[in-house]
Amino acid sequence: MSGGPDVLRHTVETLRAAGCVFAEEEADLLVGQAADDEALETLVRRRVSGEPLEVVLGWTRFDGLRVEVDAGVFVPRQRTAFLARQAIVIAQPGDVVLDLCCGTGAIGLAVATAVPDVELHACDIDPAAVACAARNVAAVGGHTWCGDLFAPLPQRLHARVDIVVVNAPYVPTARIGFMPTEARDHEPRHSLDGGVDGVQIHRRVGDEVGAWLRPGGCVLVETSTDQADLTAEALSAAGLATAIHASDELQATVAVGRRLG
Repeated sequence: MSGGPDVLRHTVETLRAAGCVFAEEEADLLVGQAADDEALETLVRRRVSGEPLEVVLGWTRFDGLRVEVDAGVFVPRQRTAFLARQAIVIAQPGDVVLDLCCGTGAIGLAVATAVPDVELHACDIDPAAVACAARNVAAVGGHTWCGDLFAPLPQRLHARVDIVVVNAPYVPTARIGFMPTEARDHEPRHSLDGGVDGVQIHRRVGDEVGAWLRPGGCVLVETSTDQADLTAEALSAAGLATAIHASDELQATVAVGRRLG
């Protein structure tokens, strides 16, 4: 729908009145997405009701790529592009890459798009997320698996994975209630809640990842500035050599663990 200036202006005003901070940008996207006035009205009504913009549109941009986003699936944050870029720096053509707790599969898609001939696997505990990820990673020949962390992966991947990227939930349970309503009300709790201190799942990843990494392989885990040391401890406790990297630009932090032998 092209939409004249009056349509765009009305859409901006409606979104602004509902409290949308980036009303102009969102209006451009919604008007461009809608096939006609009725469709636009439906999209705007959904956004005003609190649905995430990415879910209303059905897609988002992640590190320059268009990624499909289904209702009820964790929406990839722009800061997570830092995790993808850190993995891209160390990935080599032909590497086996695992996107763990994959959600939409955006991180694995970014790595496999940037690095030739990557063998990509994406895994999540949520069937809805896996279905979404399967569509997103199909273009790069990715494989998807549904289950708890490493449990559903085929045994042939044991000690063969070069890179594991992890954006597991790391919000402390007590802080869930302070998150934006569009996250609290429209994203599954299990994709947000990281336990009492936020690193419960990071510890589980640390406990299990060594069996799946080849010697020299790396696991990269998104975390926060406040929790980075705890995440690194979870990896070092499993015998991995650890480092912490941060981006002021994206306000992102990643803990890296490398299997030495």
